[in-house]
Amino acid sequence: MLEEFLRFVKDNNLISDDDKVLLAVSGGIDSMVMSHLFIKAGIKAGIAHCNFRLRADESDKDEEMVQNFANNHNMPFYVERFDTKEYARRNRLSVQMAARELRYKWFEEIRSENNFNSVAVAHNLNDNIETLLINLTRGTGIAGLVGMKCHSMNIIRPLLFATRQRIVDFSIENNVTFREDKSNDDTKYVRNKIRRFVIPVLKEINPSAETTLNSTARKLGEIQDILSDLVNDIRQRVMVKKGITVIFNISRLRSENPNDTIMFELFRPFGITEAIIKDLHRIINGRTGSEVITKTHRIIKNRGDLIVLPVSTGSRKQYIIEDLSSFKEVPEILFAGYKKITDRFKISHNPAEAFIDAEKLTFPLVIRKWQAGDFFYPLGMTKKKKISDFLIDEKYTLADKENIMVLVSCDAIVWILGNRLDNRFRITERTRKALVIKTYY
Repeated sequence: MLEEFLRFVKDNNLISDDDKVLLAVSGGIDSMVMSHLFIKAGIKAGIAHCNFRLRADESDKDEEMVQNFANNHNMPFYVERFDTKEYARRNRLSVQMAARELRYKWFEEIRSENNFNSVAVAHNLNDNIETLLINLTRGTGIAGLVGMKCHSMNIIRPLLFATRQRIVDFSIENNVTFREDKSNDDTKYVRNKIRRFVIPVLKEINPSAETTLNSTARKLGEIQDILSDLVNDIRQRVMVKKGITVIFNISRLRSENPNDTIMFELFRPFGITEAIIKDLHRIINGRTGSEVITKTHRIIKNRGDLIVLPVSTGSRKQYIIEDLSSFKEVPEILFAGYKKITDRFKISHNPAEAFIDAEKLTFPLVIRKWQAGDFFYPLGMTKKKKISDFLIDEKYTLADKENIMVLVSCDAIVWILGNRLDNRFRITERTRKALVIKTYY
């Protein structure tokens, strides 16, 4: 299996010779086998473990086993204990979705702070097939049928070549220690139902069902790439974006003569579903003011345009940032961490990222919506400017303005999130430590 692992990694360009990889290790059989393969392959790696505190003492025993494994193999070990149920309640998420959000956000923080090139998660070929079948059952566009990608952003999945049985065999052959999560046998979860009842029936029909389904997912992925290129070309011709507002020109859209599949792919980023495609056609042919509301957006007809706006976030509250860890409570923030200023330090010009002189900040900081009368000194300028005037100059729509958040230190605006830094807080030649903040914008 080691040879298969190395071949899969090489064929898919997942890891370069000098890369350092952060392994997401739960303590289950998949992630423990993955850890053994990285050790056998001699790849530089550290281990990150999430304790979601969902299984009482069992969760703590998982953590203890993973930490002992890391210590025994002289691997850097990172652990975080989450109040998953409270996070789920506060954000109105299922516990499973809450755990997913928490772990991927934390993985990225650890990866970035400790200079890991990527995060390896232990999804296997069967996980991929189960995802395909779940999405097929629920109804989805082609994108939902392609399964998981072996490389997405900073996440790699180096076990996607291996069936669950192959992983079990490797664990037996190599005496891999792992812990079982009893929830994996609970058929109240859709994935477990498919694993226990559906796939065995498919294998009765075709013993090579796992390989066949995986091959089908790969082919659908290639079709999805072609479709994505086509949809992106159409999007360039019919759509413009102004801040958080998106505008589709109806006459240009009609000239493309899009079928329902194209319409679904065009509007999928805005929460459209197969079930409400007909409603979308209805408002295109309807009168000004008619609209469709999805879970995330409002799509409104305004004369010859479709105006797409995020569902109002008017209830968004003010966030008090007592220390670095408090940034985790802000949904808009992907990452916040300190960086020492060295000769290698580089400032990104991406507006979604802020590079702030940390010594000029006074905690607690505040993240809130901008208010009338707010002003700042836009980066590169020495004169102050009202934020209201700045947003007008930047051609923000009314809807855009309603959602603008600012970072504040001692009543001074530090940063308009996703846009401009205040000149007073910029990095200078005297800066010794930077606070780096990345948003989802």
